[in-house]
Amino acid sequence: MSHECHPDCQRSMASKEEHDSAERAATVAANLISATRHALKLDPEMTEYSAQFLVDNALLEEKPGQSPHSFTLTVEDCLEYLVNMASPKTEAELEEMEKQQKRRAKITVKDCLECAFKEGIPKRESWAHLGCVSPVPAFASFMPRVPMKGKVIEVKKLEDAIKLMKRHPIAAKLLVFSPEIDHGVYVGPSGAVGESRYVGLRDVILCGEEKFEGDDVMNVQICYKKRTSIFKVSLTRMVTTLADEGDESQTIEPLGLLVDFVVPCIFK
Repeated sequence: MSHECHPDCQRSMASKEEHDSAERAATVAANLISATRHALKLDPEMTEYSAQFLVDNALLEEKPGQSPHSFTLTVEDCLEYLVNMASPKTEAELEEMEKQQKRRAKITVKDCLECAFKEGIPKRESWAHLGCVSPVPAFASFMPRVPMKGKVIEVKKLEDAIKLMKRHPIAAKLLVFSPEIDHGVYVGPSGAVGESRYVGLRDVILCGEEKFEGDDVMNVQICYKKRTSIFKVSLTRMVTTLADEGDESQTIEPLGLLVDFVVPCIFK
């Protein structure tokens, strides 16, 4: 978090135990872009791109006639932004904030990648920090962006994703159970009834497959509780969920711990 960030933003960041779903998806997408561009030698060194830009712009409705550079910046524009920052929110502004929250709740890694391919993406230092609650000023469109071309491939089967990993970094979703996620090789829920709590799906990056203590595991990068770490996930452990009251007729087909694979194909 920037030390120059304003108090409202600092309080908002401190109150959250974990990034929200949009911030997690954007973080994974930005990291995928960095790794892929470096692997393709489009960037001579690993370059960090702005996850917050993707949060601010993914799934954003483009207004008719609107373009990133469709206006001329004036001193009045800057003053108006500063006044609005210091003024109480109007009813219209509160409605717009609610609309943006609904947009954010829908953002996925795929949406973030497609946004970067369409709009370009600034380097991390050229945009607000991740989790910034300040409204994006109109003059932010003048910030330089790195243009990108590419497409997104979605893969359902783990074996197909592993084949593609030889050429492309890959994102996936991890079924997260607590407290198991915090201890050793991650194998999902424990067998003891009532000891595991399903936290939800979390976006992750697959870093490589290997054998570990006789099991097939995937090294996975995850941002969990605002900390980024790499740990091992079992590729052989399956999760089966029953409907309420243990109705076996409603049993969901067994799932691996990693699902919904996303591949960013960036073109030179």
